[in-house]
Amino acid sequence: MKTLSARHARRAGLAAILLLLPLVLQSLGHHWVRVADTSLLYVMLALGLNVVVGYAGLLDLGYVAFYALGAYLFALLTSPHLTDHFAWIAALFPNGLHTPWWVTIPLAAILGMLLGAPTLRLRGDYLAVVTLGFGEIVRLLVINLGHPVNITHGAQGLGLIDPVRILGVDLGQPLVVAGHEVASVTLYYYLFLTLVLITIVICQRLQDSRIGRAWMAIRDDETAARSMGINTRNLKLLAFGVGASFGGITGAMFAAFQGFVSPEAFSLNESVLIVAMVVFGGMGHIPGVVLGAVLLAALPEMLRYVVGPLQAATNGQLDAGVVRPLLIALAMIVTMLWRSSGLWPAPDKAQAPGSTGHSR
Repeated sequence: MKTLSARHARRAGLAAILLLLPLVLQSLGHHWVRVADTSLLYVMLALGLNVVVGYAGLLDLGYVAFYALGAYLFALLTSPHLTDHFAWIAALFPNGLHTPWWVTIPLAAILGMLLGAPTLRLRGDYLAVVTLGFGEIVRLLVINLGHPVNITHGAQGLGLIDPVRILGVDLGQPLVVAGHEVASVTLYYYLFLTLVLITIVICQRLQDSRIGRAWMAIRDDETAARSMGINTRNLKLLAFGVGASFGGITGAMFAAFQGFVSPEAFSLNESVLIVAMVVFGGMGHIPGVVLGAVLLAALPEMLRYVVGPLQAATNGQLDAGVVRPLLIALAMIVTMLWRSSGLWPAPDKAQAPGSTGHSR
């Protein structure tokens, strides 16, 4: 009973911190609330990739493709771009498209399955290379669909994207509650936090389900899983579809939050960063993935206060654009040498003989 009470107390304390965090950060400036918002978006991306990599064992280096598809689908379906450039669309929707944000979820899932279908026979390094190619294909496709028919506006990106509206509340505008103004970035924080919690619950349920156990069997030994009667083809497609759904809705939230999307936001570096979050935190372990995503998303901003004094001490000879990634890379190298299974690995991995997380 005492253990159960202590667990409930810890959860209540964590919930209070998460609820009060944006209000405290808002007093310091909207910049820090935006950092928290961005961290929550990366948490959703990392959890989605964890389904593909951590559960099913499919090394996907092009996960940013689903992120980009969700963002551009939302941008095209809510911005005035299509009605401005296509007369027949303007005739069908004289008041604009203004499509609900949740429509992008099934569309992103379907596209994710279509992208994942050609990779079903691939494993290991070959799968990584092919998915890496998919990520770059989507980015280049977005750039080149601006000419001769202007579908995506090319490298210039899409703007004037509708904000999210929930129960009549426009999250793009400040909300006055009991005489206190709640900023737009704070409203998005609570939306993103809610989506993260829903994502965690779904991932936990999947992990404990027959589907999750089948994914892990495929991850550990695909040949043995197939010999036991597991339909590896369909389950791999399902993993891509679930991961794509999370990536698509995160892309839609990113587009609504920023109000603008461009191909530069979906480069190869983003895919590598998301994979690093999953591996750095603890692949296959939900709390570890969340921890890795938060640290790697917020650490660059925190390092501004370290690099700034170093630049001042060297009369500006140090380049912050080089020093910050260098410090992050060194921190990751040291951490992975110290804990090769991640900062917070799954309990079975942490206690495995020979693991760096093993203790007696």
